[in-house]
Amino acid sequence: MLAAIVAHVLGFLAFRRIGSFPGVAAAGFILPTFALTYGLVFAVIFFFRIDYSRFQAGGSFILSTLWYFGWSIAVRRVVRYRLAVVPGGNVTGIERIHNVEWHHLASPDQPAVGVNGIVADLTADLSEAWERYIADAALAGIPVYHVKQVTESLTGRAAIEHLSENTLGSLNPNQFYLSFKEAADRAAALVVLVGLSPLFLVIAAAIRLDSTGPVLFRQQRVGYRGAIFTVYKFRSMTVEPASDDDRERAMTRPGDGRVTRVGRFLRNCRLDELPQALNILRGEMSWIGPRPEAIALSRWYEAELPFYRYRHIVRPGITGWAQVNQGHVTEVGDVLEKLHYDFYYIKNFSPWLDLVIILRTIRVMATGQGAR
Repeated sequence: MLAAIVAHVLGFLAFRRIGSFPGVAAAGFILPTFALTYGLVFAVIFFFRIDYSRFQAGGSFILSTLWYFGWSIAVRRVVRYRLAVVPGGNVTGIERIHNVEWHHLASPDQPAVGVNGIVADLTADLSEAWERYIADAALAGIPVYHVKQVTESLTGRAAIEHLSENTLGSLNPNQFYLSFKEAADRAAALVVLVGLSPLFLVIAAAIRLDSTGPVLFRQQRVGYRGAIFTVYKFRSMTVEPASDDDRERAMTRPGDGRVTRVGRFLRNCRLDELPQALNILRGEMSWIGPRPEAIALSRWYEAELPFYRYRHIVRPGITGWAQVNQGHVTEVGDVLEKLHYDFYYIKNFSPWLDLVIILRTIRVMATGQGAR
């Protein structure tokens, strides 16, 4: 019973914490979260050979998940988040963000009744009447949010106009977690390379039987702190002769005819990425982080997009916040949106966000979403 209580409390804390990230406080994340916490607690019990009741363990897990499933459904049907918007500044178009009921205020004399908070562009030159309105609302206990803060929270994207502390909190991510993450990444990479070596051999044989060419695809990419490194993947495309247009060759289009039959399966399941465990073991990559781009594409994006190089402040990853939200993109307009996802990840760099990405990656692997 004590173990079940610990597992339930850990599950509650984890679900509440990861629920602060956009789009994750949904029923689809309840089962994986509680399965993880119950699994960890009872793995400890099993390791130390402590007696326990299977009925108690299973019953507690089922009751916990059913309770939160019911609560999630009830909240979704009954509670509707409602935010009042103060006119002025950069608040136009905020109503395009879904899952929130937006109430645009017309006059400072209009009372803020029945709203969960007030949104305003606090950098705008608002009139004294609106400034008094915002101050009175805060004194009355109504939360007041800056429009950029709300937009980031609801979309999971962080736009950068100036590299300042007000924008990012800190230009350098948490160094302790950065070091801890590197050690954990390398340990996991070693386990994968040794434990999945039979699968590696099966995939290699399938690639050789399906098409001519090497088993591994090698490409130079821009990585941590702008360093150039060679990324390894299982080859999923036909081998092409050299071309002068490196940028075009580096792009994978929807329905790309260069993808082989085995390659399409590997891409859908993300198995083509497994050899990058070697890059992780060498300290060049992480399991989670912004995707590394080919040199030609990276140079192009740097010339077109401000602060693009800032994404190199953390190690690139096999999966990341942009990948699970947006999928694979190549055009500059889409890459700008992807960059905002990367900035959000760097700004909120934490084990909790990494846990959310892991859960979403499992779902992406199961559905093949975003593959090309």
